[in-house]
Amino acid sequence: MDYAKILEFYKGKRVFLTGHTGFKGAWLSLILQKAGAPVTGYSLEPPTDPSLFELANVAAGEGMTSVIGDVRDFDHMKKAFEASKPEIVIHMAAQPLVIESYRSPAYTYETNVMGTVNLLECVRTSSGVRSVLNVTTDKVYSNDESGRPFVEDMPLDGYDPYSNSKSCSELVSATYRRSFLQEAGVALSTARAGNVIGGGDMADNRIIPDCVRAALAGEDIIIRNPHAVRPFQHVLEPVFAYLMIAAAQYNDPSLAGSYNVGPDEKDCVNAGRMADIFCEKWGEGMKWINKSTGGFHEAGFLRLECTHLKETFGWDCVWDIGKAVEKTVQWSKAVRDKEDARRVCLKQIDEFIADGKLTGTH
Repeated sequence: MDYAKILEFYKGKRVFLTGHTGFKGAWLSLILQKAGAPVTGYSLEPPTDPSLFELANVAAGEGMTSVIGDVRDFDHMKKAFEASKPEIVIHMAAQPLVIESYRSPAYTYETNVMGTVNLLECVRTSSGVRSVLNVTTDKVYSNDESGRPFVEDMPLDGYDPYSNSKSCSELVSATYRRSFLQEAGVALSTARAGNVIGGGDMADNRIIPDCVRAALAGEDIIIRNPHAVRPFQHVLEPVFAYLMIAAAQYNDPSLAGSYNVGPDEKDCVNAGRMADIFCEKWGEGMKWINKSTGGFHEAGFLRLECTHLKETFGWDCVWDIGKAVEKTVQWSKAVRDKEDARRVCLKQIDEFIADGKLTGTH
């Protein structure tokens, strides 16, 4: 996949990006800055301290306008939206954690459902937007734990408040596409990505951040559900796929739809195997222990079938699970050793682009 050509497309394109202070949003902002796109980010303050957004000095990047705001606040978001005059909109702002959704279900629905409605109202009542991408999750599907991979036409019905709110966000997107945007010539797609890993993820209750924290502290890694299978992928896989989809439908609105974005079957591993890979890549005698804490329901098996994405765009994964963990370890050790986080990110982006030319059919 020639991602360098995709970056060329974004040069000078005005982009409105929600969730830019989050882990994936920070990486995506850096890529868009590298591409020369004027970007307006709209999001809450970074969700962790420290955060990749601050470590990589994302807000200070050329062409970046960072607006701190809540997607539940329509009037404030509308003001920022109109000021940015976007051509492309990427919606990533969310309450993204399953466990937090059990603790704060109303807030989760307000953010993930009404936040989507508010953003699409900004699109509907403006002019100039040509391409919209709503980023959801692999957890939108009704999961019977049968072991079958999910395809885009399967029923949507996430189990927990987070997953269900993202299912609702998918339905909102489909309705706005049919009722308003398609007729107006605005292409709207959704992207359902699996679990992401990579340098700079500081979130709680995620396996790789927990592994990194344990490694830096010289402690054993605690895994609470070692048999849970997840479609792990490096963060650069989905964020480049998002840019690819948004760029393609900008020129061809018929491509608007829903797309799974996940790794190949061989890279869908359980949490125990992921911890094994991390310990191997980190070295220094790292090991993990199984310590289930019980608690809230989490899906045991999640895997995405990504044939639709591959056949439509000639897309393919660039880094397998081993390489993804290796790059995460390299980033974490480099920043631990006081290297500049922004420089490390940009170096890995260049490496990903170079390796991407060796994959895919286009």
